Amino acid sequence: MSNILENAQLVAMFKGAHQNLMLNQELVDSLNVFPVPDGDTGTNMGLTMSATVKEMETNPSETIAETMKTLAKGALKGARGNSGVILSQIIKGMSEVLENAKLYNTKNFAKALNNGSIKAYDAVTHPKEGTILTVIRIMSEYAVRIASRTTDFINFFEKIIAKGNEVLKDTPNMLPILKKAGVVDSGGQGLMFIIIGMYNTLAGIEMKPVQEDKKPKSVETVVFETDVHDLEHIKYTYCTEFFVLNIKKQATLADIDKFRDQLMEIGDCVLVIGDLDLVKVHVHTNNPDKALAFALKLGELDMPKIENMREQHRKLVEKESNKEKKETALVAICSGDGFIALFKELNASNVLEGGQTMNPSVDDIVKLVHNANAKNVFILPNNKNIVLACEQAKELVDCNLVTIATVNVPQGIAAAMNFDSENKDLEMLKDAMESAAKSISCIEVTHAVRDTEIDGFELHNGDIIAIEKGIISKGQDLNQVVIEALATKNAMDMCVITLYYGKDVTEEQGEELQAKLIDIYPDCDVNLLCGGQMHYYYFISVE
Repeated sequence: MSNILENAQLVAMFKGAHQNLMLNQELVDSLNVFPVPDGDTGTNMGLTMSATVKEMETNPSETIAETMKTLAKGALKGARGNSGVILSQIIKGMSEVLENAKLYNTKNFAKALNNGSIKAYDAVTHPKEGTILTVIRIMSEYAVRIASRTTDFINFFEKIIAKGNEVLKDTPNMLPILKKAGVVDSGGQGLMFIIIGMYNTLAGIEMKPVQEDKKPKSVETVVFETDVHDLEHIKYTYCTEFFVLNIKKQATLADIDKFRDQLMEIGDCVLVIGDLDLVKVHVHTNNPDKALAFALKLGELDMPKIENMREQHRKLVEKESNKEKKETALVAICSGDGFIALFKELNASNVLEGGQTMNPSVDDIVKLVHNANAKNVFILPNNKNIVLACEQAKELVDCNLVTIATVNVPQGIAAAMNFDSENKDLEMLKDAMESAAKSISCIEVTHAVRDTEIDGFELHNGDIIAIEKGIISKGQDLNQVVIEALATKNAMDMCVITLYYGKDVTEEQGEELQAKLIDIYPDCDVNLLCGGQMHYYYFISVE
């Protein structure tokens, strides 16, 4: 291995970093603080790296300086989630150093990593130690210290990887919540897979997943989020989006601030993010020509998109003009064929598939509500992570949207059973649905995805666990775990137990458990229904 890095090697290193992260994406996702299969750090970092590498492949360069500019641009455009934004800033900081370096040796590479750390910290309002930030900071500071005496890149990477893994292993001691869950920081782990992927490429080592049974999910790169407009009250006609790149040498950060102020004078919904390398722009305006002209004073334009929102509105009105709105409708969000069918039986006009591991966007929810075609729409999120998105959708719909804040599907079913589209007293209807939801307690039965100790239980990967706020039982026998979970409740307070079985449970297995519970609780009604949900063996409704 040469002591000087070539452009072709750098390109291969980032491709290798992407490959290694994707091979281990699910493992990173699994490092969620609570040991259930619904994390997303690996997915967000994977999407960010996919966009970064795609930009590099689409716009190949002959020099490291140009390649790094392209990588930084792709990372900014594709950044997803907090972990993805931090990763994009690390790449941006590296780019700032390597673009101007005269020698691409370990010393300058170490400086690049260190600048990446600085940029990442700057991007976070309140940085927390024990996270990806700590890993990149300590590892890069160590890299700077050893670079002068470690000139061989393979040896250099071996040393900084050892240091990075040491810091990663120590993250639970820095962040109590990690220690309680028995995991290392997921973003830090994702970063280490990226660095290890670079090393593997240089050393000619085959990329392999840490856990052979883990398979990466397919991902798509998204450049712009869908823009949702209040089309009935349009002040500015044109939704204008573009990037400014190849910023002029004489431009300063103050010029970018001035550009932002200029856009605010001619429109609203202004978004200007980036720096002297790349600026991402969004504005609603009646003068897109002025917006583009202002931008051209900064640099070159890329990927311009101008949409006529008034025309969109006219087409929408024309399409909807013959549709008479219903007075009141019910919509729900859930996953599992059984649950979807059940909500439709309970008069939900539309059901959006979503829940654990696949939270819908606000735009998805707006479309769900719009398709209900009603003046008043009651929505059941059925997941605590979707309630806020439903609340945000209120500002984007042209109806009275009422969120019944159900945090699990059994609560949603209870609320739906109390929905009456003929009831004109909306407050009374809301109270009845909320009261029904609150009367339900739900036990979720799934499996642990790693070894940990939490809520007084020592868990091992694959253990079956029952959760109600915290873990209330665990074991290897599914039926026994359910029986022990129900035993934590006061039998005198239970009237109805409903078992909703998931994709990993057969109807015969459900009937076997149902029979056992009938024997244990002869005074209760014990029902069995197909939910069809992923990841969770049972959702158990108790009322």
